[in-house]
Amino acid sequence: MTAKWFELVTGPLEEKKQYRQAKARLKNLPAPYRAAAEAVERYLMVAGGIARGDVVVRMYVDLVDLFEQSAADGTPIRDVVGEDPVDFVDTFVANYGDGSWMNKCRFSRDLSLSHFI
Repeated sequence: MTAKWFELVTGPLEEKKQYRQAKARLKNLPAPYRAAAEAVERYLMVAGGIARGDVVVRMYVDLVDLFEQSAADGTPIRDVVGEDPVDFVDTFVANYGDGSWMNKCRFSRDLSLSHFI
C-alpha cells in the first residue's frame, strides 16, 4: 500500500532506478564524452520541454547509449553533435515529442470548449 501511494506521488520506482543507472553509466564515460553528455543533459532538462517522466528516462538512456557507443567507436564528439550542439539537442528532443508539454496540454477531442466559456 505504501509503495503504491509513494509511486503515485513520486512516479514509478523502476523509472528512478533506470535513471540512476544511466547517470552512473554517464559518470563512467571518458572525460570529453562525459562533459559533452552532461552539457547536453543540462540543456535537455532546461529547454527540452518534456513533461512525462517515462519519456525523460527513455531519452536520457538513449543519450547515454549514444555517447557510450561513440566513445567505444572512437567517434569524435564533433561528429556526434555536429557544428551546432543546440541544433543537435533540438533534433534529439524532437524524437521524443510524445512526452512534450505541448502534447500534454493539448485539449483532447472529447473535451468541449463550452466548459470554459
